[in-house]
Amino acid sequence: MAGMDVFLDRLDPDMCVVTAAAGGEEAGCLVGFASQCSMRPVRFVVWLSEVNRTFRVARSAEYLAVHLLARGQHGLAEVFGGRTGDDVDKFRQVRKRRGHGGTVLLEDAEAWFVGRVVERVAGGDHVGHVLEPVEWGGRETPGRPLLRLGDVSGVEAGHPVD
Repeated sequence: MAGMDVFLDRLDPDMCVVTAAAGGEEAGCLVGFASQCSMRPVRFVVWLSEVNRTFRVARSAEYLAVHLLARGQHGLAEVFGGRTGDDVDKFRQVRKRRGHGGTVLLEDAEAWFVGRVVERVAGGDHVGHVLEPVEWGGRETPGRPLLRLGDVSGVEAGHPVD
């Protein structure tokens, strides 16, 4: 697929942290594949890697939380993107609270929402979790620019890539 690099290398999507809680477990990861996917009703999809611990928890979760980070929050991105929950409790390193359905909300996020999983869609090595927003919050006015893929290019994935 080297030919697709001409297209893909030009993308610089916003990054987000997705958190999941189910069966007494909590997990979270940095996600670059996410987008609004419907206007009426509002729906948002996050794509989680099948090799990621967050995916293993999210496949049983009724709700997921999606958090936007500011460009200056590289440390928070490193916690959720550069480490695996198989080895470390990421949530011990961050300020958090509980949200709708027992989700874990990151208190330092620029903005966040909790979504009820209405569908899971296979998509290659990732599974899309289509979410119906049920709770949301964040800073009242947009603050700093959002964290983008280019901002975290030096973060080595905490879970195996293949």
